[in-house]
Amino acid sequence: MGDAFNVSVGIFLVIVLIVLVLAVAASCVKIVPQAQGYVVERLGVYLATWDEGLHFKVPFIDRISKRVNLKEQVVDFDPQPVITKDNVTMRIDTVVFFQITDPKLFSYGVENPIMAIENLTATTLRNIIGDMELDETLTSREIINTKMRSALDVATDPWGIKVNRVELKNILPPAQIVDAMEKQMKAERERREAILIAEGEKKSSILVAEGKKQSAILDAEAEKQAAILRAEAEKEKMIREAEGQAEAILKVQTAKAEGIRLIKEAKADQAVLTLKSFEALEKVADGQATKIIIPSELQNVAGLVKAAAEVAKD
Repeated sequence: MGDAFNVSVGIFLVIVLIVLVLAVAASCVKIVPQAQGYVVERLGVYLATWDEGLHFKVPFIDRISKRVNLKEQVVDFDPQPVITKDNVTMRIDTVVFFQITDPKLFSYGVENPIMAIENLTATTLRNIIGDMELDETLTSREIINTKMRSALDVATDPWGIKVNRVELKNILPPAQIVDAMEKQMKAERERREAILIAEGEKKSSILVAEGKKQSAILDAEAEKQAAILRAEAEKEKMIREAEGQAEAILKVQTAKAEGIRLIKEAKADQAVLTLKSFEALEKVADGQATKIIIPSELQNVAGLVKAAAEVAKD
């Protein structure tokens, strides 16, 4: 019975030993997840940094001292009091985006990296804002962000930290400054409104004046065209009248020329010509004139005609 007990104890011890060996072996196998890094020490001294994948360590000698997250991280710090160049105290809270690039430096570089970044951010912000006035601070967020990122990135390199971006989340001036800024913005809006109204009235007056000018130009142009048309019409009328008179004169002269030609062809003597002259005088006498002057030649001819008539009677 004692041998059986000893055998049972021996089997139990073997089983325990196997379980312990398996447990130790299992503890020596490590799988590092994606975007993480394990800092491994051997006998308290840095040995290596394990990246993602399967790794083995020596039992009881090697140990994982720190598991480091390699993803980009965001830290929102509480508002920090800062003083501007023109002695205005305000509160500014910042957001820092950083990423651990070297797990070894991150583990051994500084005791509390996040606290160190917060304090470094506060001091850097005070230095930058201290060289700027209030108005410049409120309108230069991008410049402040760039300066802070550059300064923090250089300062955190020994800690294995890469600062990717720094953003000013809120800028909180004192209440008196806020009231003054609101009044200033209201006055500025009223000034712009007055300028816009004046500009509108100015443009309206210019448009009205331009319209009147164009209307006057068009009226003058219309009067000019009308005068030209009237002159052209008058000219045409005068031309037609002149042509009619010329045609009438031409017809009269033609008729006279034809009468003279007929007289010449009929070989009229001096007596006939004299009678024609008297007929012309008869027409002259039909007018309103009270006195008629008869040429002496016609008087002589008239006497001859009278004498010839008396002789004919005898």
